[in-house]
Amino acid sequence: MSSRKCKYDADAFCFICGQFIKVRDVKYELKTSHVLCEAYEAYFDCPVRNQDKPWAPHVACSYCKRCLEGWYRGEKRSMKFAIPRIWREPKDHTTDCYFCMVNPSKRRRGKNAKPIEYPDLESSSAPIAHDLTRPVPEPPKKLSQKSSSSFSSYKSNSDKEFLPTPEQPKHYLITSEDFNDLIRDLNLPKNKAELLGSRLKQWNLLDDVKITDQRTRHEMFATFFTKEDGLCFCNDIEGMFEAIGIPCVPSEWRLFIDSSTKSLKAVLLHNGNKFPSLPIAHSVHLKENYECVKILLESVKYREYNWELIGDFKMVGFLMGLQGGYTKYPCYLCLWDSRADSKHYIQRSWPVRTELCVGKQNVKFEPIVEAEKVLMPPLHIKLGLMKQFVKKLDETSEAFGYLKKFFPKLSEAKVKAGVFVGPQIRQIFADEKFPTLLNRTQKASWNSFKAVVSGFLGNNKAENYEKLVEDMLTNFKAMGCRMSLKVHMLHAHLDKFKNNMGAYSEEQGERFHQDIMNFEQRYQGQYNENMMGDYIWGLLRESSYEHKRKSKSVHF
Repeated sequence: MSSRKCKYDADAFCFICGQFIKVRDVKYELKTSHVLCEAYEAYFDCPVRNQDKPWAPHVACSYCKRCLEGWYRGEKRSMKFAIPRIWREPKDHTTDCYFCMVNPSKRRRGKNAKPIEYPDLESSSAPIAHDLTRPVPEPPKKLSQKSSSSFSSYKSNSDKEFLPTPEQPKHYLITSEDFNDLIRDLNLPKNKAELLGSRLKQWNLLDDVKITDQRTRHEMFATFFTKEDGLCFCNDIEGMFEAIGIPCVPSEWRLFIDSSTKSLKAVLLHNGNKFPSLPIAHSVHLKENYECVKILLESVKYREYNWELIGDFKMVGFLMGLQGGYTKYPCYLCLWDSRADSKHYIQRSWPVRTELCVGKQNVKFEPIVEAEKVLMPPLHIKLGLMKQFVKKLDETSEAFGYLKKFFPKLSEAKVKAGVFVGPQIRQIFADEKFPTLLNRTQKASWNSFKAVVSGFLGNNKAENYEKLVEDMLTNFKAMGCRMSLKVHMLHAHLDKFKNNMGAYSEEQGERFHQDIMNFEQRYQGQYNENMMGDYIWGLLRESSYEHKRKSKSVHF
């Protein structure tokens, strides 16, 4: 606010009800009215505040004083409102100042005289009347010694700002469960967890916490893993579920198998993504091929649990025993001819694969799993659609140049190839400038692509999802996009997709790559049972206390 004064003095109004106090009426200063302040706090369950501020009244009217003190003494009196007028610092004198906007100087005589209007502002909230949810509180039964002692404290501090002395908060000591959950939320390694514990112990903030327990925290789950021939796998999945504290129901989980440039991983993902990713196999020595994937599934006893599987189409090829590379029949569901460009976008029905015979139709090995157990990967399909769209953009166009500027850390080769990740696609979807740089055909393809992602490949499946997919395929065809295997799945096998693709997505498994990367850096080549046990220990939650600022990590 500016430095000029308000139109009317703040002490011309009552602190409790906010009404104007006439000149001939008596005003009661809150600083000296100790019983009134006690009654105010007992009735409204809040102390008198802001008595050192010039923008808050420091007096009360006779009506509020009689009602509050009478109620406090046990008389049959009560205030008209359950919440008093609340005072805050105003922003300006024209639109947010209570003492400038209320006009009590107008002549108001007679029965039909217009009453004074008291506004409800951001700086001064109007009182709220009693109702069923805000009944009249019960008065204290008897004025105890507490009131007399508080009276003396008010009297001794009469020259200071009036604020009832708040109770000192109790010194809370961190328990062992709280300390472990704090370590998990901060994602601290063992050495830093010990360092934090020693500091807290020096400040007497710990309650019977053994700091050295952090050195052996992995032992709780390390016994459930075995390392053989370069593969660290779970030897007792049911026992691990029981140790975590959740039931082992295979139908509620799906198995995600994928590899990065450094490791091959198998992770259990919960259907609905309510629980965190649960790794059951990890290797930095096995390569991503048919033999290694078969060894992995045998080690985790896949035939015993028979989970549904999800992964990229390269991994699906290994699971179904198909030949890798650019083959003629890459689809594991039908005999789609990937080289018959003239039939793409036209022929929708292709011969179904009734059996997978080794040596025929690009089948190289015996299938490891059944085709019905393989789930469609919505994330990789979305990445494939983005790849086909970007490949058809002219490299000299403004739209392609805008993509390079929009992702400055992405190499030009990746932009040309249309290699993007999920968060990058979400960023460009939210951008409003990129669609304006596209021509009419490209813009139609882009809008239909966004509609399919939001109305089919996500958590919400639109009622007209078939039309959304059909419009996108039509626009992609008009744009000249080549039909890849991922586009073919939408064109010919739309009935194989789940109703809620977000609940069965592989995106949660892709995030696991980033989480486990920190543990791989910590253990520096010692990718063994201890690393897997330490990772699963970080997924637990021992304390049920909910914090205002929650961790982004998901815990059991």
